[in-house]
Amino acid sequence: MSYSYTTADEAVKVIKSNDRVFVHGSAATPSTLLEALANRSEELKNVEIVSITTLGAMPLTEERCRDSFFINSLFVSENVRSAVNSPQGCYVPIFLSEIGILFRRNILPLDVALLNVSPPDAHGYCSLGVSVDIARAAAETAKILIAQVNPHMPRTHGDGMVHISRFDHVVEANDPLPSVDYSTKIGENERKIGQNIAELIEDRSTLQMGIGAIPDAVLDALHNHKDLGVHTEMFSNGILGLMDSGALTNKFKTRHPGKIVSAFAVGNQKMYDRINDNPIFSFHATSYVNDTAVIRKNPKMISINSCLEMDLTGQVCADSIGTYQYSGVGGQMDFMRGAALSEGGKPIMALSAATKKGFSKIVPFLKEGAGVVTTRAHMHYVVTEYGIAYLYGKNLHQRAYELMKIAAPEHRDDLEKAIIKRFGSLTHPVS
Repeated sequence: MSYSYTTADEAVKVIKSNDRVFVHGSAATPSTLLEALANRSEELKNVEIVSITTLGAMPLTEERCRDSFFINSLFVSENVRSAVNSPQGCYVPIFLSEIGILFRRNILPLDVALLNVSPPDAHGYCSLGVSVDIARAAAETAKILIAQVNPHMPRTHGDGMVHISRFDHVVEANDPLPSVDYSTKIGENERKIGQNIAELIEDRSTLQMGIGAIPDAVLDALHNHKDLGVHTEMFSNGILGLMDSGALTNKFKTRHPGKIVSAFAVGNQKMYDRINDNPIFSFHATSYVNDTAVIRKNPKMISINSCLEMDLTGQVCADSIGTYQYSGVGGQMDFMRGAALSEGGKPIMALSAATKKGFSKIVPFLKEGAGVVTTRAHMHYVVTEYGIAYLYGKNLHQRAYELMKIAAPEHRDDLEKAIIKRFGSLTHPVS
């Protein structure tokens, strides 16, 4: 096993103008390498940056970098949102499960990949840590691999091992992972939504959930359930409480029984410590975790997702506010469809009935330019703090009526008028 460390400044010198560079995402955002790359902005032009969500500072979007780097985002995060909605960037609509295809089929061939990995073990293997997701495909296809070896990165089990000899340049880093905690954002509405969703979940179900106040509220409401499992694109701190309650055993999963399966995780240090070298957690590429053929094999698969707004027919906008690109398609459709195909599965869309400014999230029509992430044909359960609407098998008129009933009370009159204007009456004759 032979390798030597170099500095971040030296390592990023291999990046040339017009290269396409992959940046490791989520809690594995390689901050040391990004800062070194930004410092070369005067020497570079038109370097394309591809990634999913990144966390922390993003120096490549600073004014000094405007003509040097183009942010071609595969899932828009807060730190690149302004750039993506400007001439400095754009967004690629893509299912999270299929991003690896872009790399492997040379649709988006990668010149360089910047990775944030754990220190090598006695056999020379580093771990992609808490972000295996699309980084696995990037590590296997990029022409040049640059790794920042970071003692803060948990060593994870699963499919995220990369031998140190695979890296063309190795940099020592000491970047603490970003700490995220949504428990402080759980309010009364989130608690009500969590309780409503918990009523839909049976014992021995397998869960998929994202991160945020609503997913954590759901997990808090499940502590008295029995023999739950997890097969999810991502998870956060709320999973620890579910584990400690004894409700999470993973016994009745058909894929990886006894294991928590995920592609990536973002949370606090307590969660990262729990994950480190813990064989209960198994991290895999999103091409596997988000494959509907894999998801559906788990019986009673529960998919819990959220959105920005929904129209009265059940069309879901989860990635944009009108034409303003806010996030991305991600894995929502992968899991909504996988849960629908699972025996006893339930795809659930959860949302607060209104925004913090009081605007209804259930609307007659989506905003002009809004992206439809999940179609109305895929909708089954919709949950707000005011109740549960079951849309599957209902016609457009019936759906509109069911959604009006779980909208914020102050908006129901306007929605009622919209239903009557569109369909001629409030309720359908067969309702």
